[in-house]
Amino acid sequence: MTSPSRNPFRAELLAPAGGMEQLKAALRFGADAVYGGMANYGLRASATNFDADTFPRAVALAHDAGKPFYVTLNLLPFDSDMAGYLATAKQAHAAGADAAIVSDVGAALLLHAQLPELTLHISTQANVLNTPTALHFHQATGASRIVLSREMSLAHIRTMRDSLPQGLTLEAFVHGAMCVAYSGRCLLSTALTGRSANRGECAQPCRWQYHVTEEKRPDESLPVTQAERGTYLFSAYDLCMLPHLPAMLQAGIESLKIEGRMKTAYYVATVVSAYRQALDMLACEGESAYDAAVPRLLAELNKASHRKSNTGFYFGEPLPAAGAQGPSQSMEFVAQVADSASAGEPARLLVKNRFFVGDALEVLTPQGSKPFTVEGITLAETGETVKTVSIAGTYIYLSFPFAVTAGDIVRGQNRNHRDPSGNP
Repeated sequence: MTSPSRNPFRAELLAPAGGMEQLKAALRFGADAVYGGMANYGLRASATNFDADTFPRAVALAHDAGKPFYVTLNLLPFDSDMAGYLATAKQAHAAGADAAIVSDVGAALLLHAQLPELTLHISTQANVLNTPTALHFHQATGASRIVLSREMSLAHIRTMRDSLPQGLTLEAFVHGAMCVAYSGRCLLSTALTGRSANRGECAQPCRWQYHVTEEKRPDESLPVTQAERGTYLFSAYDLCMLPHLPAMLQAGIESLKIEGRMKTAYYVATVVSAYRQALDMLACEGESAYDAAVPRLLAELNKASHRKSNTGFYFGEPLPAAGAQGPSQSMEFVAQVADSASAGEPARLLVKNRFFVGDALEVLTPQGSKPFTVEGITLAETGETVKTVSIAGTYIYLSFPFAVTAGDIVRGQNRNHRDPSGNP
């Protein structure tokens, strides 16, 4: 696999693959590279992940598409983990993983000594904030990429990029959930549930609703910050840098990372598609065309699950830093095209959520969204014509006024949607 181009308006778009369906969505809708975990030693133990059988297939799928697959080995290991950690890294390398994302310096040194042919990327969990630290990882462990600490500004990143060798690339988050703790090194989950975020078992207590009680009134709870959907005292805003991609690229960031290994295939497809369109527009049509498209692409991002967003630390301290409402999305995944079909021909679909004849829906394709109106629904098993379908997993036939391809996503208005607003 080749390194990302140094063209100032081109960068690698790196997408999460929490499981096989998310991987397929990332590749189909425009990711340049993907990252995902194996059963152990990653920081998303609750994701589907890939086992010894599925991991080689996942890597092969990415390689068949001409895209690299980076494996997450970013758990903070104890001595008792090291033998298993090394064995897992060897399995990942044998399966063809293009790099391992590592957060612990001891683990990085171990892999450099015992498995030097495996490329290393230093995780954001390592909290790299300055040039000497980046150079240390590069020189001591042979690391070829630094996933920057989330607390860095674009000005700091530009200074670091100018001071590093060209063989050491920089990766930074561009979109997704943010942790209230310092670069994700959180102890809240351990304290409240006994599940360590640094061991891949975060229960996400920062997303819970909280109230306070007065000592003499233990049965009377008081909201700290009341929003329409509840109180989210510790919940950080999501990150959304789509309106600021030129600034990120001009700072010298070679890889733009979308957070979300716990997210659905629908989320991955929607977000990757929006950023792919934005990056291609910048590279091919210029900043004026990109600027004009930003409002449309932000609306596109709102069609997948999101919280209020800000720009993180890229332009200084994030304001507000916490207190984001719960998730919202303007559209929902109602069906997926199972078999390709020409315009006007019946296409077989797999139902995900309920919809009706007469609904105005749209199909998300790698080329963008295409609206249509449902004119008829036929059950694939019986041939019966129905007015609505609501059981997930049902196969149906629909006709479209345009050609559709297997893997295209059909989505409709979320009937329970309430816009949290506040996006940049």
